[in-house]
Order: sequence, then structure tokens, then C-alpha cells
Amino acid sequence: MKRFTPLLCFIILLFGASFAASAHDTDNASQRGKASFYSDRFQGATTASGEPFDQKALTAAHPSLPFGTKVLVTRPDTGKKVEVIINDRGPYVEGRIIDLSKRAARELDMLKRGVAPVLVTLVD
Repeated sequence: MKRFTPLLCFIILLFGASFAASAHDTDNASQRGKASFYSDRFQGATTASGEPFDQKALTAAHPSLPFGTKVLVTRPDTGKKVEVIINDRGPYVEGRIIDLSKRAARELDMLKRGVAPVLVTLVD
């Protein structure tokens, strides 16, 4: 039986019910919800981590994951996946769990839709 790392246990405790072990992958913590993506007007703006926002980078905003955390974002309805690095805070819309860069949203085929259901899983 594989065990959670101390950091992963801390993250699971920190997020309470919103992050829980996935039934399909007991090594990672996962969160289900809706993803959106940044408007073009944020290009070049300073993110909460201090770096400039780049729509062409594979980055994302999350309310509480540490900056630099890698997550796999999966659309359960299409099976498309993208790995992103958390470098900003947000989203600030109820029901949304992650804001993606335009490049990440394009890889998930959600540009026309704007919002899509996702599973966010921590990457070791």
C-alpha cells in the first residue's frame, strides 16, 4: 500500500473536504469543479507570485495551493489533460476551482466554451 507524503497530508488537511484522495489514484490529492481561463487583458500583469502573467505559458491560478505546485488538469468529459504550474491566486467566482492560461485552456479545448468541468490532481 502506498502512503501519502507529509506535504501531501498537510495539503489534504489544509483543504479539508475540497481535496480528497481520488478513488482512481490513491497517491494524489484531487479536486473536482469548474475551470475558467484568463482574459487577454491580464497579459503581462503581475501575478500573486510576482512574475508577469503569460497567456502562452502553462500556468494557472488556484485559491490556496503553494506557488510552484504542479497540477494535472483533466476534463472528464473529453479526457483531455494538461499539466500546469500554480503561479497566481484565484479564481474569484463561486464554483470555479482553477483559472488557466489561454494556452492551457486551448489544450483542454475549452476556449469557445469558457468554462469546463475539471479534475485537478497534484503532480509528484
